Amino acid sequence: MRDALVAAAFQLFLERGYEQTTVDDIVALAGVGRRSFFRYFPSKEDVVFPDHERCLADMTAYLADSPEDAEPVGRVCAAARMVLLMYAENPAFSVQRYRLTKKVPGLRASELSVVWRYERALAAYLRERFAGRPDGTLQADVIAASVVAAHNNALRSWLRSDGHGDATTAVDHALDYVKSAFGTPPVPRKENEPQLESGPDSEDVVVVVSRRGAPMWRVVQEIESLLGTPREN
Repeated sequence: MRDALVAAAFQLFLERGYEQTTVDDIVALAGVGRRSFFRYFPSKEDVVFPDHERCLADMTAYLADSPEDAEPVGRVCAAARMVLLMYAENPAFSVQRYRLTKKVPGLRASELSVVWRYERALAAYLRERFAGRPDGTLQADVIAASVVAAHNNALRSWLRSDGHGDATTAVDHALDYVKSAFGTPPVPRKENEPQLESGPDSEDVVVVVSRRGAPMWRVVQEIESLLGTPREN
């Protein structure tokens, strides 16, 4: 019945226009009563976005079940990808909805509200993971906004193409950009790569962290201070 109501609504939206279609028109075409409509959708606007509540719930549960050692930025990118998969399940419907929301300001406002809720879910997870960091809340909010912006940039490009092409490749490329900018992926050890030796006869390994753009003399000075070997003039 829920799917029948959505199908009837969009048929009428395309034939008559969104503003000219009433809930009574939708239930009449679907062959059900008004009570049945409001059992599934609080308003006419909600029938345009029938899957977002489920997707938001799935995303929230996915983030809540994250392993403690999960890389946070990669995890929120994977969560955002769930939204793409929802759109890709029915490309024709997704394209129709995209065209409709562009024409109706009220629907565009509703869509932005949904996007904000996705962003808040991502930010809430990151805030918890970054709780011990300086500016952890700021980092969480900036990264969450970047994930949503990258995802939506690729998604809308796909929708503007009428659903042609591989949406997952475009979105993955956009999310990889976010991960490269904010993520901290581990560096895997190559197969058969020797382990660093430790012991009295092994060579010391010194790691220096320096600000990007620092002059070379400053980097050399930091190394000298760690090794205790002053440079010869």
